[in-house]
Amino acid sequence: MTVSSQDLRTLVAAEQHAGERIDRALAAAFPDLSRSRIKALIEAGHVTRDGAPVREPADSLRIGATLVLSVPPPVPSTPEPESICLPVLYEDADLIVIDKPAGLVVHPAPGNETGTLVNALLAHCGDSLSGIGGERRPGIVHRLDKDTSGVMVVAKTEQAHVALSNDFAARRIDRKYLALCWGVPSPGNGDFEGAIGRDKADRKRMAIVARGGKEALTHYKVLKSFNACAALMECKLATGRTHQIRVHFSANGHPLIGDPLYLRRIPAVAKRLPVEARDAALDFPRQALHAARLGFVHPRTGEELLFETLPPEDFRTLELQLAES
Repeated sequence: MTVSSQDLRTLVAAEQHAGERIDRALAAAFPDLSRSRIKALIEAGHVTRDGAPVREPADSLRIGATLVLSVPPPVPSTPEPESICLPVLYEDADLIVIDKPAGLVVHPAPGNETGTLVNALLAHCGDSLSGIGGERRPGIVHRLDKDTSGVMVVAKTEQAHVALSNDFAARRIDRKYLALCWGVPSPGNGDFEGAIGRDKADRKRMAIVARGGKEALTHYKVLKSFNACAALMECKLATGRTHQIRVHFSANGHPLIGDPLYLRRIPAVAKRLPVEARDAALDFPRQALHAARLGFVHPRTGEELLFETLPPEDFRTLELQLAES
């Protein structure tokens, strides 16, 4: 075990490390870093094994393997403004509505300290942020996963933040998603239910749980079927749990195309697709999920606002390739 002046940390796996998870071995070797921090660094590409990048904290070690952990320099705890292009759908003194691109993280977190939506909003909104919780910052009232695209509303004032948060909690928000899933749910119009909690076997995943979860309900509708191998789905949320649509569809045998967390094997129905369409679906690099509609009451004026956007080009291209199959 060595630590360099550049904070490149090396661990050569000894006999006691054989079969141990990489994150656990590194956490034991470098106790000044928490295991959650090490996991985030692994997932962000800051660890190599015998020169090759490692991104799975649960990978096991073999004797003699050399791990190199690169710890980046600390960044300010307060997010800094960053000039990042944002597709703005609406903005006034109280709030801003954007069409979030896939790949944009909403809030800074270990492994994604910069380049987030919050950084972009700090630069875009500037002095129009009047203060939330005593800080001049955007008020995140709901989130979309990093690789989910679509409509988001963000508060710019304390009043708007409180009112919108209450509306989301009380389920007074109109939300519709579009998704591409494997297989075709039957019946073609129905509900997926099941309490959602943290997956005990993998803390990055959520799961349907018998105890300790939160009630979750997703209304779904099949919009198009592609040779009974895949489907374009409309999803409406009655609740708003972490990964709700992704968990419900996976648990019911129809994982979203491209989902890196909940699609663990090649679906059997993929074999029935023509090669080009099958390859496009299997190689899709993110979950095929888009927040297509968001409706809410303006927290100050009482006006009913509704915003709708089309899925991004990669989603629409995949849909076309499936349709042509």
